[in-house]
Amino acid sequence: MLDIPVWLWLVSTAVLGLLVGSFLNVVILRLPARMAAQWQREAHEELELEVPDEALPPGIVREPSHCPHCKHPLSAADNIPVFGWLLLRGRCRYCREPISIQYPLVELLSGVLSTVVVWKFGPSWAALAGLVFTWLLIALAGIDFRTQLLPDQLTYPLLWIGLLLALLPMFVPPAPAILGAALGYLSLWSVYWLFKLLTGKEGMGYGDFKLLAALGAWMGPGALLPVVLLSSLVGALLGGALILLRRHGREVPMPFGPFIAMAGWIWFVAGDTLLQGYLHLTGMR
Repeated sequence: MLDIPVWLWLVSTAVLGLLVGSFLNVVILRLPARMAAQWQREAHEELELEVPDEALPPGIVREPSHCPHCKHPLSAADNIPVFGWLLLRGRCRYCREPISIQYPLVELLSGVLSTVVVWKFGPSWAALAGLVFTWLLIALAGIDFRTQLLPDQLTYPLLWIGLLLALLPMFVPPAPAILGAALGYLSLWSVYWLFKLLTGKEGMGYGDFKLLAALGAWMGPGALLPVVLLSSLVGALLGGALILLRRHGREVPMPFGPFIAMAGWIWFVAGDTLLQGYLHLTGMR
């Protein structure tokens, strides 16, 4: 990469992460709505029913940003990541309706995690791949948190990119990448069917299988057990906290995808450190 001071790489990455985070908000909010409308049209066509004469929800790229309440287009100043929300004090300039705090949170998350990735890998092609990995996980986690969906439009690219990078190899060689993808999918698939046979209920969705398969393709089979354990721990702690605070009923399903994404990203950037720390604490090293 170019001979530029590391601090400048980090600052540039933080700014880039904030800008990408703004786009990720668009993906999180618009992609599920667009998918649902397209599914409805396809269902009408399959059943030979009259297709509703309604425009599809805004797409991800072409339609400009606008207020979800009054639909007024946003100015460039309103679209400044984080600062635009702060300057507006969390309310639309035109209709004064509240603007979800999701916008600055996703932008900040993208900026911080992107910076950590470049700090971890340095200015390299591995860092660039890590940024794509991070941004896709943020989008998937946000969509699953809001809608309990993990779209194939994002899980499949994440999976295939991981497998293609293994050809270089960048993070893991081809054989571990393929084995990690297969075991990642089959492990949760087996748990799903065992749980369904025992209880008659579905404990998770197929998107969770695909997401763990993608993580296996990026990091190999050795990462799968730590990711599952870490995601289960975080999910149990957060779920228990929400139930205690009475913000989430016991009978209300909680998406597992955000916890898988969170655990996968943590292991991606700090797996070696965590493993060495565990071995040290247990006296195995």
